[in-house]
Amino acid sequence: MISLTDSQKIGMGLTGFGVFFLFFGMILFFDKALLAIGNILFVAGLAFVIGLERTFRFFFQKHKMKATGFFLGGVLVVLLGWPIIGVVLEVYGFFLLFRGFFPVVVGFIRRIPVLGSILNLPFISGFVDKAGESNTMV
Repeated sequence: MISLTDSQKIGMGLTGFGVFFLFFGMILFFDKALLAIGNILFVAGLAFVIGLERTFRFFFQKHKMKATGFFLGGVLVVLLGWPIIGVVLEVYGFFLLFRGFFPVVVGFIRRIPVLGSILNLPFISGFVDKAGESNTMV
């Protein structure tokens, strides 16, 4: 069992609520208020889970500045009231930020019995293999 500090437990809760509000905001036709709350909770939860210093170090690495700009710019655009454009910017920034983790995630999902067989279907495996490739280091 992984032991978590109290601040990491709070961070997990904030991140979970943030993902819930983001998902619920998209389900309700890109509701501005829910997306804004979800963004704030997600970023705050991430800072609680990995720590403030490590969060800044992750987001503001020299080779991740473009990705950080898109992600945080999307958060700002959502907060300013243009939710669809903001979410598109956020998703693009998210994929740029976390593309180094995708091979690990794809490898993990392929070991899960039902999901692994779905990912190995002919028309899906090519897309998953391409998404799972990573030329950059994390």
